[in-house]
Amino acid sequence: MNTLIIERTSNTPYIEFNPETGILEIEGRSIPENPGEFFNNLLEWIDEYFKSPKETTKINVQLEYINSGSSKLLLEFFRRIKNYHESGNECIVNWYYEEDDESVMELGEHYKNTLKMPFNLIDYY
Repeated sequence: MNTLIIERTSNTPYIEFNPETGILEIEGRSIPENPGEFFNNLLEWIDEYFKSPKETTKINVQLEYINSGSSKLLLEFFRRIKNYHESGNECIVNWYYEEDDESVMELGEHYKNTLKMPFNLIDYY
């Protein structure tokens, strides 16, 4: 399985998922016109990855802005991660937010409370 790389645009985040390390990075802005189309690749890739995952899968998310359509699909992505976690795969989400960005912090808190899985909220300057 090859590394998934989706380059950042002004409306979509950078995504890199290395199956050799089990680390997924999502960084940037997520305001695509068609979030379903954008996230579909990620959802398909994650399903394929979990056929033979690493011992621990880490998802590092650092979004500076996310629209409601992306937020819903990101929750669907996290629900899949939770399902894999509950089936015996160790999965950890690290949600990074700028220290004074209450909306991104609150969205991370919402995901953490909804999912009830290892979900770390990490502020940075």
